[in-house]
Amino acid sequence: MRAWRVEKLEGISALELQELPDPPAPGAGEATVAMSAVGLNYPDLLMLSGGYQFRPELPYTPGMEGVGRITAVGEGVAADLLGLRMLVGGRTGLLAEQLTLPLASLRPVPEALGDAEAAGFTTGALTAWVALQVRGRLAQGEHLLVLGAGGGMGLAAVSMGVALGARVTAVASTGAKREAALAAGASQVVEMDREAPDFTALKAQCDVVFDPVGGAAVVPALKTLRWGGRYLVIGFVGGRPDPLPTNLALLKGLEILGVRAGEAGRQDPAIGRAALAGIDRLAAEGKLRPQVGLEVPFESAAEAFRRMEDGTLLGKAVIRVRG
Repeated sequence: MRAWRVEKLEGISALELQELPDPPAPGAGEATVAMSAVGLNYPDLLMLSGGYQFRPELPYTPGMEGVGRITAVGEGVAADLLGLRMLVGGRTGLLAEQLTLPLASLRPVPEALGDAEAAGFTTGALTAWVALQVRGRLAQGEHLLVLGAGGGMGLAAVSMGVALGARVTAVASTGAKREAALAAGASQVVEMDREAPDFTALKAQCDVVFDPVGGAAVVPALKTLRWGGRYLVIGFVGGRPDPLPTNLALLKGLEILGVRAGEAGRQDPAIGRAALAGIDRLAAEGKLRPQVGLEVPFESAAEAFRRMEDGTLLGKAVIRVRG
């Protein structure tokens, strides 16, 4: 079988499509999956150069989320699962034609999602759920500000905020990304000047900020919060944040909360199970549907990484493994 491999942490140029032995036959509690599609996330890009907090052992295969069909099952796994579409999750390893892994790493695909949507569904939706439901305690009728709202993570947060009954203001850098945020349910959109972000018009109007951007946007976005607001730190696509004026947190009673959805589930499995059940229910109801902005064949995986790196990607990048 073929898989994309990384043997040196040298960025996208280090990606190699290699011929590897087929995965072992499934053991007790395991299944073999023929992958259909894999969705990319920003941590996948960061890992290529060692810039993410989790550093996989070399060599490794990238890919955190995807979709495939079960082709073989091990002892204790029901044979009627054969042929079923399943969501696949892991910290790495998915950008391969076949995988053998524990059944606990799989769950059924919500029927409302096609393969490309399913491949790019879990990470963004799970982060949005843990951020807004668990950490941010977003309540119906509150005002949510979403930065980076044209990316896969930001669009997931827009949809989640709408599903929770919030009023959503979406911030994005291009007209196409702002249109996508409106289509996802945002009430209004704001243009993002990456060099000098200015959210003065929203000063003290928001209850929760969802921020996967960081960089120069942090301080202006912090000032949009009213008394008791919650600032959700998701990531730093825009670079290292400016020094944080903690006096604002004191004066306005603000909470600054870090969000690591996967780690939350590892630390408290009950939170992880509830989050997965919640996002799958919303997807089945048609309330969460990732926007796929780029699909490439398996052989062109590096192109998808480059589009994510240059910041032009709208929504999710998905790599078709087969079909």
